[in-house]
Amino acid sequence: IRFWSNIPFITVPLSRAHGKSFAHRSELKHAKRIVVKLGSAVVTRGDECGLALGRLASIVEQVSMLQNQGREMMIVTSGAVAFGKQRLRHEILLSQSVRQALHSGQSQLKDMAIPVLEARACAAAGQSGLMALYEAMFTQYSICAAQILVTNLDFHDEQKRRNLNGTLHELLRMNIVPIINTNDAVVPPPEPNSDLQGVNVISVKDNDSLAARLAVEMKTDLLIVLSDVEGLFDSPPGSDDAKLIDIFYPGDQQSVTFGTKSRVGMGGMEAKVKAALWALQGGTSVVIANGTHPKISGHVITDIVEGKKVGTFFSEVKPAGPTVEQQAEMARAGGRTLAALQPEQRAEIIYRLADLLTDQREEILLANKKDLEEAENKGRLALPLLKRLSLSTSKLNSLAIGLRQIAASSQDSVGRVIRRTRIAKDLDLEQVTVPIGVLLVIFESRPDCLPQVSALAIASGNGLLLKGGKEAVHSNQILHCLTQEALSIHGIRDAVQLVNTREEVEDLCRLDKLIDLIIPRGSSQLVRNIQKAAKGIPVMGHSEGICHVYVDTDASVEKVTRIIRDSKCEYPAACNALETLLIHRDLLRTPLFDQIIDMLRVEQVKIHAGPKFASYLTFSPSEVKSLRTEYGDLECCIEVVDNVQEAVEHIHKYGSSHTDVIITENEKTAEFFLQHVDSACVFWNASTRFSDGYRFGLGAEVGISTSRIHARGPVGIEGLLTTKWLLRGDSHVVSDFSEHGNMKYLHESLPLPQRNTN
Repeated sequence: IRFWSNIPFITVPLSRAHGKSFAHRSELKHAKRIVVKLGSAVVTRGDECGLALGRLASIVEQVSMLQNQGREMMIVTSGAVAFGKQRLRHEILLSQSVRQALHSGQSQLKDMAIPVLEARACAAAGQSGLMALYEAMFTQYSICAAQILVTNLDFHDEQKRRNLNGTLHELLRMNIVPIINTNDAVVPPPEPNSDLQGVNVISVKDNDSLAARLAVEMKTDLLIVLSDVEGLFDSPPGSDDAKLIDIFYPGDQQSVTFGTKSRVGMGGMEAKVKAALWALQGGTSVVIANGTHPKISGHVITDIVEGKKVGTFFSEVKPAGPTVEQQAEMARAGGRTLAALQPEQRAEIIYRLADLLTDQREEILLANKKDLEEAENKGRLALPLLKRLSLSTSKLNSLAIGLRQIAASSQDSVGRVIRRTRIAKDLDLEQVTVPIGVLLVIFESRPDCLPQVSALAIASGNGLLLKGGKEAVHSNQILHCLTQEALSIHGIRDAVQLVNTREEVEDLCRLDKLIDLIIPRGSSQLVRNIQKAAKGIPVMGHSEGICHVYVDTDASVEKVTRIIRDSKCEYPAACNALETLLIHRDLLRTPLFDQIIDMLRVEQVKIHAGPKFASYLTFSPSEVKSLRTEYGDLECCIEVVDNVQEAVEHIHKYGSSHTDVIITENEKTAEFFLQHVDSACVFWNASTRFSDGYRFGLGAEVGISTSRIHARGPVGIEGLLTTKWLLRGDSHVVSDFSEHGNMKYLHESLPLPQRNTN
């Protein structure tokens, strides 16, 4: 905790030797000294007369938050001319209205003309008001601000430079935010700018170079340049093919076409890029971003400092491989080629991958051993996750068997006709299956997930982006290489991409123009985070696996303990493991109930009592904190219900629509349960652990979905397909079917083509 003026604030460990800019966005969180440059378009209103107060307040809040973290914040701001213009126009209108009222009467007030306002006069009138506004806003956060007006001459005179440098360092030492602006009241006027309707904004172009000069002079870690565009585009923003450049490297200027400047200001993007490159050369990292967008301006500065993918990041370190955007485009192109192959060719790729898993077994296990050793040495993985990370010969053999099942079942997955209708004579409609597009699969600790998901994507003709956990980096790399080797037999190795860049999951979830579906494979926390972060991209999966087993009064003694033991103890960390055991009230204090409790104790399962169950006991186990709990370990909740109807209601209230089971010999009760429980998987006298793509005969699964749209339960090939409509006609037009037309709709169902069942 640091103190200044008796006000405590939290500090974060921020220190690094200046002289070299940050190489990656993720390093920006270490920035200690930061300059925020606010362009005219950010500070001023849309009518260029007055300030955007709400936007400024949000910026001040973000700067204050970072300042109170122990960072040293500086602001280079425009806006004095706009603020002064507002004040002078008000004064002129007031003056003219009084004169005209005295001499001409009220009827001529509407004809009053506002004279052209000289920009230096506007700046002189607006500087004090602009600073007063900043002071008032920063005061709300117990932060002091100080104004510094400079001109270019202050940087050319050595003594003035030293004075400026000393003043800024002293202000930063005292936890004061310096607010720097060009002294537009005294600098020479630029050429008139017609876009500003008679008002010249002086030295706005210089504010870009001023911010860059100041950043280098003060050895700052980060310069944030806020404008009215998202960042730097490879062609003028608004053009059809314009793409935002995520990272810009020195020497890339030749690949960029600069458009016109913003609605206010003299600089434009070309001036910003030149200033940014100059600062980068001086050791300061630079990000150019949009400070005017209402959806992001409230957190744009803090997002940049946190390393999120916002705007254009200038870096001197060019990565060896493609960017994730390029990988997504390669996956889409490869996926389209994959979908165009014959079914036998796609199956051939999967068979080849299955063979490679067994042929290259030693290399795979060696890489996996390296991952396991690193995870154990760092002690960062719990035992269940270490188990998921581990590969073995038997696991690889099972994987190969599953892949061959996928290959065998994929013969008619893509392009299968599922509906045929004769709309009219010689006008036939077909609905056929097609790939979804580009899938992003994010998985933790499970390298065996990579070949499974790759095979399903290949079988369904989808492009695939894979983002694995860093704990399995060596295993994932070799498995991805083998996948690409299998794809290369038909020249489409780019269809499956492994994201190896330092890309944050949240940033991947924002690529809505490149990714069509996100499938998370991992903890419930991972799934929830991805569902929250996904912007405009559907997420297939489940955030929780709260699975129930209901033991009915007519349950078989022999079946009960077998099913409960398998459901809870076979793999307690799995999403399809039993979490809540529902017992019919009449079974309490019976030999069957005692057998269930004894078995759970032998298996060392910790029991939590539900409210009703606890009320029947004199000395009960620890009462459950929530009936909606996924333990993921040798723990479970036991609750009592009066009948099957109450069991169904309990499952609907506290379950996660994943997998629920009834154990009973009463067929009528079982059918009631099967029909009324609204979950993805509902079983009768079978373990919850059967809820799995491999066990369902799907070969493998990309995950288990609890959503109600598109795919539900274990998702295999069918869940990775959508449909399109094909209409074949012969000069048909809708007007022929009107009241006075000569054609009639038939809407006849036609037989489907014979499916390949081999």
